[in-house]
Amino acid sequence: MSEENTIKDRGKWGNSIEFLMSCIAMNVGLGNIWRFPFVAYENGGGAFLIPYVSVLILLGRPMYYLEMCLGQFSSRGNVKMFESIAPILKGVGFGQLIGTFSVATYYCSLMALTLYYLIHSFTANLPWSQCDPAWSDSSWIKNLTCIPSKTNDVSKLNNSVSSSEAWFRLEVLREKTDIQDGIGYPNWELTLCLLCSWTVTFCICAKGVQSSGKASYFLAIFPFVILFCLLVRSVTLEGAGTGILYFVRPDWEKLLDAKVWYSAVTQCFFSLNIGFGSVTMYASYNNFYHNVYRDAMVVTTLDTMTSFLSGLIIFGILGNLAYKMDVEVSEVVKSGGTGLAFISYPEAIARFEMVPWLFAILFFVMLFVLGVGSLIALKGCAFTVILDAFPHLKTWQVSLFTAVLGFLVGLVYITPGGQYIFTMVDFFGGTFIFYVLTIIEVLSVMWWYGLENICLDIEFMSKKKPGPYWRICWAIMIPIVLVTVFVYFIATLEELTYEDNEYPAHVIIWGWLLFGTGVMQPVIWWTVEILRNFRKERCSQAISNTLKHDGWGPKDPTAYADWVEFKRQQHQVKASQNRGRLKRKLCILVGK
Repeated sequence: MSEENTIKDRGKWGNSIEFLMSCIAMNVGLGNIWRFPFVAYENGGGAFLIPYVSVLILLGRPMYYLEMCLGQFSSRGNVKMFESIAPILKGVGFGQLIGTFSVATYYCSLMALTLYYLIHSFTANLPWSQCDPAWSDSSWIKNLTCIPSKTNDVSKLNNSVSSSEAWFRLEVLREKTDIQDGIGYPNWELTLCLLCSWTVTFCICAKGVQSSGKASYFLAIFPFVILFCLLVRSVTLEGAGTGILYFVRPDWEKLLDAKVWYSAVTQCFFSLNIGFGSVTMYASYNNFYHNVYRDAMVVTTLDTMTSFLSGLIIFGILGNLAYKMDVEVSEVVKSGGTGLAFISYPEAIARFEMVPWLFAILFFVMLFVLGVGSLIALKGCAFTVILDAFPHLKTWQVSLFTAVLGFLVGLVYITPGGQYIFTMVDFFGGTFIFYVLTIIEVLSVMWWYGLENICLDIEFMSKKKPGPYWRICWAIMIPIVLVTVFVYFIATLEELTYEDNEYPAHVIIWGWLLFGTGVMQPVIWWTVEILRNFRKERCSQAISNTLKHDGWGPKDPTAYADWVEFKRQQHQVKASQNRGRLKRKLCILVGK
């Protein structure tokens, strides 16, 4: 039995509801609100929902359930979990950690922007609803006409810019149009917002899952209260039906476009945090025999329904904008991603005739709470890895260290050129790394450790035998689709740009270095393990030791002993069945 079984007991969730609520808070985040509606819009509206639901059923849900099972069965964070399967896989966990930390740092910068907007919403006249004459001196707006966001002047569509976009770029970001000479210094106001965001996260995580579990009730439930309030308001606006119909109306030709399916896979995995290590980390704090199957079904279904709910709200509002401006919905939506959250939404809210400041406060409070729920999970991955490696450290110390480090790195995103770095890190660190490592994860678990072995482990833990659906998805569908999508991704890879602006060569080099550092972690740590064993044994034996599954199993000694006995009995039953089949075949041959 491994030495980890003697390590002091890790923290546990207070009860099963805390785990469920924490997963909901983790998965229902900013990706559902500002990413899903725009991805659906640009990929055929209603036609995108078909591949998205298909991907959820065949890839997203099985992968989410698998990662939950791996974490709960091993009671370890992602690094220790992969190392226990085989030492050669230790680097997969570290690669995921690099990607997760990259996402966490820019994720908190979004929370800082949200907090900045929230603070400026406590006024009857929203600051982004009017143009500031001082903006005319900016080189960015020099050849454009600023149109107040709360007017219905359609001339804004021609050689003009809305006040909400100008306020976001000139007052909030103070954005640079070129970063050849550097990205500039952090905005002190956004720095304070960033510090506040990390402070809130630290306070919630100070005692590990004991404290974050208690906060999860509010973090999971409160956003839905605001979402339903916004839904009621959205669907009752004039022209809302046109916008909603635009969202759900299928463009069937889009189904033949590989890009739509690629977008469905990336959105599903991003929304469910698959490959980030956070699902494994949360599940590792469960009791060994917890009903993780139920939770996986609830979370994946609720995550998808929240995305659809967000789409209805957003396109209801955009339909109202199109009605007021007497244009098509397609002409209203100009910005996706960060722009959709901080340009399109504020502009829509500024056009509300009744108490727009109240809806602005509700909206940005909701965004901030969603961000906190997701950031807690991302940050938790880092301090779980550290605590698993150094259990003598106190949780609050590790939480404080990760928060300070995240704050310092996050300063780069709130500089005038920060959005360039945001886009670069999201591409190389937030998408690219996870894709490669998720492929390695699935192939390693299903085709190396073995489908039958992992199914026996899940059956022992959950008392529920995985059926054909899970087996086919895990062993066949997921590997094929992931590899196919990755090949398509590489084949169609284009030069990275930020709003049609090219990046300096050295920034792209930093992006590739980030990607290379993440995906090379398995090779790096395999080499480290070989060199460590090489001091004691021959080279061939040192390599062989890194390929063994000897460390895998439940961390609890009692569960470990029961698991060993269970597998022994199952192997005996299988051997007996094989002998029976062989006898029948011999009898048939003799009879002939």
